[in-house]
Amino acid sequence: MGLPGKPALLIIDMQNDFVKPGGPLPVAGAQDIIPAIADILTIFRSARLPVFHILRVHRSSGVDVEITRRETFNNTPFAVEGTRGAAVIQELAPESGEFLVKKTRMSAFFNTDLDLMLRRLWIGSLFIAGIQTPNCVRATVFDAMAYNYHVFLVRDAVAAKSMEIHQANIIDMQNIGIRIVDAKDVRALVR
Repeated sequence: MGLPGKPALLIIDMQNDFVKPGGPLPVAGAQDIIPAIADILTIFRSARLPVFHILRVHRSSGVDVEITRRETFNNTPFAVEGTRGAAVIQELAPESGEFLVKKTRMSAFFNTDLDLMLRRLWIGSLFIAGIQTPNCVRATVFDAMAYNYHVFLVRDAVAAKSMEIHQANIIDMQNIGIRIVDAKDVRALVR
């Protein structure tokens, strides 16, 4: 099957503060999806296809944290710019030529230059991996669809607080026309 347009990989919020044990906002299941994301990353790197590491990054003052998370940030700062916690986990560390997109909201498109870069690279299809399914993943998927990208959500390369929340959101995204695939299917799709 040919893809509609050149593909790119978006890896969302796979940062120390959200993935590693002891981080201020760990996402249950984040550790479990690292191998699947690493496999997909290898596929995209081998094919020399664009990879975007999407990172939530905040100023240390918290002035750019959304209103619903200000209290949480004030009590336990997370993803503070320049800290180890805001960095991509070592297992998925960006390589030269890969893109870093910093965001302060859930969607990777909101107030970022992601769409501009994707269009400049002639990207038509997006493969989405990372955390967490009902929040940053879902917001990015919905915005990608609104911008007319063909979206492939990699079911076993995204995670949420619980499997129930994860599955419900997968069904919702599938119902609006998002293609749901597994990591094992990615190689054949991007070939």
